Amino acid sequence: MNTALIPEAQSPIQLAIRNLEHDAGALYAPAILELFRTLRGKDPAAFARLRAQVKETKRLSMVEFDKLTASSNDNNRPSGGIFVEVEPWPDPVNGTVLLDDVTHALARHVIADKETLRAAALWVTFTWLVDVVQVAPIANITAPEKRCGKSILLTALGKLAYRPLQVSNIAPAALFRSIELWAPTLLIDEVDAFLAAHEDARGILNAGFTRDSATVIRCVGDDHIPTPFNVWGAKALCGIGKIADTLADRSVPLRLRRRTPGENVESLRHSDPALWDCLRARLARFALDSAEAISKARPTPIPGLNDRANDAWEPLLAIADLVGEHWPKMARNAAITLHGLEGEAPSIGAELLADVKVVFDDKRALKIFGADLLNALIADEEAPWATWNRGKPMSPRQFSAKLTDFGIKSKDVRLGLEVKKGYHLEQFTDAFGRYLSVDTHLTSATPLQPSNDKACSVAESAIAPTQKEPSATSKATVGASCSDVADKTPPLDKEEALPLWDENDTEEL
Repeated sequence: MNTALIPEAQSPIQLAIRNLEHDAGALYAPAILELFRTLRGKDPAAFARLRAQVKETKRLSMVEFDKLTASSNDNNRPSGGIFVEVEPWPDPVNGTVLLDDVTHALARHVIADKETLRAAALWVTFTWLVDVVQVAPIANITAPEKRCGKSILLTALGKLAYRPLQVSNIAPAALFRSIELWAPTLLIDEVDAFLAAHEDARGILNAGFTRDSATVIRCVGDDHIPTPFNVWGAKALCGIGKIADTLADRSVPLRLRRRTPGENVESLRHSDPALWDCLRARLARFALDSAEAISKARPTPIPGLNDRANDAWEPLLAIADLVGEHWPKMARNAAITLHGLEGEAPSIGAELLADVKVVFDDKRALKIFGADLLNALIADEEAPWATWNRGKPMSPRQFSAKLTDFGIKSKDVRLGLEVKKGYHLEQFTDAFGRYLSVDTHLTSATPLQPSNDKACSVAESAIAPTQKEPSATSKATVGASCSDVADKTPPLDKEEALPLWDENDTEEL
């Protein structure tokens, strides 16, 4: 290094630093900033000493200073090696054929119902249009057990999505910085373990659902300056079982199932890269041609679907309506199948109230000891209470806290000669009326028979749990062609394809 350069660079820099006390814009002169950038690259130690002097003036945020003095190489380095630049398809793209081809490509490698495959195709198309829509639904890839292909679907979406960034674990600080810096499609694997270790990350993921709310404030830098970070963008989460209600409420559920011996899929790891290159190029071209129309689209909400689910499907329905043909009907059928019509799935609090009501009804009691009530809830193997506490049963404190949320607190209960903390049925009357729907399975059909002296033990149900029939849904197979330009990628074999829609898809809802 040529040390002679440092004194020459420091002289005007030192003058600018001294002038900061009288002129807050002294460091904004292009020549001064260029000297700082040169020194930052040539002698980081000398730059650090000057940076400390700037900090002592307390006239400039260190966050602002670091941004001003970052070299162009610093700005370009992070994204350059992560995201592959996609050259749009040279010719206009038929949107209907494109969505069909994306669906077939996913069906090659993943076992799922047709509604899940179609929703995934619409979601991955939305990632290319994220800059022109107002809602960014989360793709929630879920399955009841492992080895159902969740990570495979996540990886397949990564091969198709705009600027995919796939991680199995990421610290919350890196999470919001990555979103603002790169605007990626964030693909988080093992989200159940991730959120268990980083509970505060849930708020970051929630905030990115609508463009208006996609900002989080964090204190950064040596001075701990409150700084806004933009967390707008597409996100896909992959995990076992249910995610937090606030995340599920902002998601399009993509449910997978374990394949049977008769169901076959192709290896994603050994798939032809030309297939994905072709589809990405066509998605990029479709996004360029459709951005203006999608930005103005206002699809009609689906009757019976709750408001948040309709919000999540807004950009997906806009895409389906734009491409036309069979996709508007198939998209709405998929939304209804994946979400269900009202009533919507109960929250965990409503589920707890429903199970409490079942215990009271089964015991035909007007009052129950708290410990007996909790033990009855834990005894139900199909309910979440037996594994609520990270695989262990719900604790009395957790149970009491959940009921306190509804304004229900334990009090002294006398049963026979015993007096313990417990609950009276009348304490739940208001909560049952407000949060449990009378026309759903949450309300027990067992008539309540008052019996003040009845014991509080709970017998096992005399009705055996219903066995679920194995899914009869046939696996969708690969089909449509990718041969818009024949010399760019080999076409798929249409003769081996089975359609991913049937006659029922075109019937009126």
